[in-house]
Amino acid sequence: MLRTFVKSLALGAVLASGLGMAAQAQDDTITLRAVANSNTNDEDYDGLVVFKNYVENASNGKIKVDLFIGTQLCSNGAECLQGIADGSLDIYISTSGGAAGIFPYVQVLDLPYLMPNDRVAEEVLTHTDFTSELRKMALADSDDMIRLMKIGNTGGWRNFANTKKTVKTPADLKGMKIRTIVADLPQELVKAMGASPTPIPWPELFTAMQTGVVDGTKNGITDIMNMKFPEAGLKHLTLDGHAYMAALWWMNNQKFKEMSPDMQRVIVDGFAALQQATFASPKRKSIAAYEEFKKDGGEIYVPTPEEKQQFQDAAKPVYGWFKDNVQNGGEVFDDLQSAVDQASKTVDAERANELN
Repeated sequence: MLRTFVKSLALGAVLASGLGMAAQAQDDTITLRAVANSNTNDEDYDGLVVFKNYVENASNGKIKVDLFIGTQLCSNGAECLQGIADGSLDIYISTSGGAAGIFPYVQVLDLPYLMPNDRVAEEVLTHTDFTSELRKMALADSDDMIRLMKIGNTGGWRNFANTKKTVKTPADLKGMKIRTIVADLPQELVKAMGASPTPIPWPELFTAMQTGVVDGTKNGITDIMNMKFPEAGLKHLTLDGHAYMAALWWMNNQKFKEMSPDMQRVIVDGFAALQQATFASPKRKSIAAYEEFKKDGGEIYVPTPEEKQQFQDAAKPVYGWFKDNVQNGGEVFDDLQSAVDQASKTVDAERANELN
């Protein structure tokens, strides 16, 4: 499927390159079209505003960033990544699920309970080789068309939430119909918990919960509150933190490579600033979202360490499934596990120093 995708873009990439060079000959300003299929209340938008401000100022106006928020230019991961590859778009943010159809191995970021907290996750994504290894794989699989720039966050952590009862352990999920996206990995996780995965499109989830088509979902608190899910009966939230909601920031590689070294440095520094903004934004927004959830009659349960271990133990078969069924699954799983181990040691050492 990936090679078919790449071949279908070859002619478009050549044409786009020719148009781009003609446009640049007339105007030395580099214009970047940056897309986020979200809204202006989202962490992705916050990151892009920081990126735009940094890049335009640091380049002294030599780079201009145009933001397209929502589905103005493309509507889903496959379509938007095609736009990145053929050069009709320059920058795009996807979830791991949104990019999985082109790069299946990025779903490693959705594997449950591998990263224990924000501090370790941010260390993994900032100071280990994990992102650069993914970048090499994506470039190789897209014939050098699609470049992974940074991985940030979009919405905090995924947690189990439902309309029925307090969930303290996986046993409490047994028999529940839990909404997932149309992707194998999240469905395997729900099955491992003893529940029934039920793929439902995001815009239809409110009605699905309201009518009992599903009993719950696995989302971050800001998404839950932005969609007003408590009004659909979603009242029970368990902070199991099974998945870090990674945001993958992609760029057209040819556009990046055609820039001067000075402008390339501006771009990578801009993405570093963007990454930090997306790390911080969900933390701030979640405070008000949790309070609003409780005001709407919601119950928040924090599992004990022993209960959290039960979730982790139940999820372990998903690791084997991923390594056996996903392209390069074993390699990328080992890369992430190694990065988490390295990051955990770094954070432990920093913490010990801070406690002195």
